[in-house]
Amino acid sequence: MSKPIISPSILAADFANLQSEVEMLNKSEADWIHLDVMDGNFVPNISFGAPVCSAIKRHAKKTLDVHLMIVEPEKYVSDFAKAGADYITVHAEACPHLHRNIQQIKDLGCKAGVSLNPHTPVEVLKYVIGEIDLVLIMSVNPGFGGQTFIETTYEKVRELKKMIVDGGANTIIEIDGGVTSANARKLVDAGADALVAGSFVFKSDNPSQTIIDLKNC
Repeated sequence: MSKPIISPSILAADFANLQSEVEMLNKSEADWIHLDVMDGNFVPNISFGAPVCSAIKRHAKKTLDVHLMIVEPEKYVSDFAKAGADYITVHAEACPHLHRNIQQIKDLGCKAGVSLNPHTPVEVLKYVIGEIDLVLIMSVNPGFGGQTFIETTYEKVRELKKMIVDGGANTIIEIDGGVTSANARKLVDAGADALVAGSFVFKSDNPSQTIIDLKNC
């Protein structure tokens, strides 16, 4: 069985001890570090911006997986590229000129991702799927951690996987929201390649072991 990419969400970490949290992830079996950027506009919460991304980059030895839950992301992607992002993911719902947004990210030397909110069908990606390095499927409504997983996500993943295969693309499918060891294997079986977990990792008694458990789901 294939093992998923594990991308713990730093938003759930202890920000008073951010360096030690990043160093814990460096030593763990985590593959990426997920950064949830919220603007209080596209989603009803505010998190952090490029300076925190830059601070994490100084200590991180893992891929930085930056998820922009913001309006007008084209104004800020260059800041996150300079701050050390490896993947930059924007929301389809925030991008009326999505193809242009994808090309902008690639021109900055980063991998381009597109995220879909729970209500957004995968069909919106039909004509750009070959251009996208990653699709992030939200399995909760974005904006807050610790929400309950939306069960229709499995079917959405299967639909997206078919689109990717039929289009001859190599796009990674990532899942964000309510991911635990209870649903990780089912998500991978449906076609997911990468799993984001925040509270489930950082609020556990042994985050490193929890990452191993997810990896070996």
